[in-house]
Amino acid sequence: MDDEIQKAIESDRLIDITTIGRKSGKPHRIEIQFHYHDPHIYISGLPGTRDWYSNLLANPEFRFHLKQSIRADLPARAVPITEESARRDILKPIVARWRREDKLEVFVERSPLVEVFLN
Repeated sequence: MDDEIQKAIESDRLIDITTIGRKSGKPHRIEIQFHYHDPHIYISGLPGTRDWYSNLLANPEFRFHLKQSIRADLPARAVPITEESARRDILKPIVARWRREDKLEVFVERSPLVEVFLN
């Protein structure tokens, strides 16, 4: 991986992702936070149903658009994290960053969570 891209992944927090609509088959681009826990990249969100997550479940290939310190459009693949203890371990620092530690179990039960693999 290019050094500039690696530095951006380590320091940036906000990206866009382009998923393919599970029903429409059309591209959908949204802004979202990502989380880097060396060497892993995760995308999560508030508890509840999210279109981006449903789209990734149906078609895990997507575009990961860096846009803060550099601009780069990277092919990526999402792998859902479903095992409860793994979800808890991954989400604990994320909810702490969001100052929602008291809601950890709700996040573990109901938040979308994927690991991102850059192609």
